[in-house]
Amino acid sequence: MKKGIYLLPNLFTSFNLFFGFFSIILSFNGLVVKAAYAIILASFFDLLDGRIARMTKTTSKFGLEYDSLADLVSFGLAPGVLTYIWVLKPFGRWGWLVAFLYVVCSALRLARFNIQVNTVEKKYFQGLPTPAAAGMVASTVILFDPLIINNVITNYTIFLFLMPVLALLMVSNFRYISAKQLSIEGRRPFHLLIILIFLCILIVAKYKIMLFSSFFFYSLMGPFSFLYLFYLKQKKDGFSIKNFRFQRDYISKSEEDI
Repeated sequence: MKKGIYLLPNLFTSFNLFFGFFSIILSFNGLVVKAAYAIILASFFDLLDGRIARMTKTTSKFGLEYDSLADLVSFGLAPGVLTYIWVLKPFGRWGWLVAFLYVVCSALRLARFNIQVNTVEKKYFQGLPTPAAAGMVASTVILFDPLIINNVITNYTIFLFLMPVLALLMVSNFRYISAKQLSIEGRRPFHLLIILIFLCILIVAKYKIMLFSSFFFYSLMGPFSFLYLFYLKQKKDGFSIKNFRFQRDYISKSEEDI
């Protein structure tokens, strides 16, 4: 610590933590939609702090630990509190236990990430990243809360299963593409610019649906990519019950390996 710390990336991490804490305060005051937007803002700053640290070559052990602690608040505790106050409270003990399951699995996901940061393939995450899980929760609140207010949705049981599913995806071995590999540097095909412009128009026109769809399909990417690679292995080796052990070393596999 005598050498000092890097201010810029840790400042963005602090903004991440601020919006996570702010989301909890908003949830306690019943402003669940605003609390959901606060989580989205926290994920935005979480994306920036790592990218800025890599661009400015200011990565550090302190920054890694601080980022994980901030993520636990913003993408673990804040979504758990938000969902409990939003729809889980009527379920009594089951409601807060389900919310706690999400929180503890996010903590386990972050702890596992910290000890594997130098050993796991950089192009992929092992398990659903906590910002993506929190984004799934936040986008669900943003999209469905108006339907609940207008009594279009009166049965909250479906939301009782959302948190355990996200919790299990976070601690699973399913592989998810890392945003670290996305780069806008260098030349790209012309049609890619057209696609991006079209996507921006869709996001502006139907931002609630697009936000929910983005997190929803990303959450499903892990299980579906596993099933696809499992299918390729079965096609190559023939069906065998022993191939179900394939999931254990799935994280290090790729389509070329299969």
